[in-house]
Amino acid sequence: MTKLTEQDILNWNGPEDDYMNADQLAFFRDLLVKLQDELIENANATTGHLQEHESAPDPADRATQEEEYALELRTRDRERKLLSKIQASIRSIDEGDYGFCQDTGEPIGLKRLLARPTATLSVEAQERREQLKKQFAD
Repeated sequence: MTKLTEQDILNWNGPEDDYMNADQLAFFRDLLVKLQDELIENANATTGHLQEHESAPDPADRATQEEEYALELRTRDRERKLLSKIQASIRSIDEGDYGFCQDTGEPIGLKRLLARPTATLSVEAQERREQLKKQFAD
């Protein structure tokens, strides 16, 4: 099995029945696992960072410190949600339905998956959902 590069993914122009072949799935699994490991490492660093700092005696410094902690925690919360999507994508690879739109069953597309490896909808299906949300919001 050849290890594909990002450029190989961008340049792929094979037959439709070769979409999400073993090499492509291995590429996306590696990409998702790297993203997962990075997020877990960030979360561990944040935990250590928050535990090692003592409260500043000056009220202004303490307020600044608390604001920084709040920002860091919001960032980690977003990353926690992304981690859940990454893990769902890895399961999707294992189950054999990664890369296909949840709404239509059509291929999501390699370029879209490269840009957003956790995508579960094709561009068209995503646009339809956003239009529906917009209609209900108005």
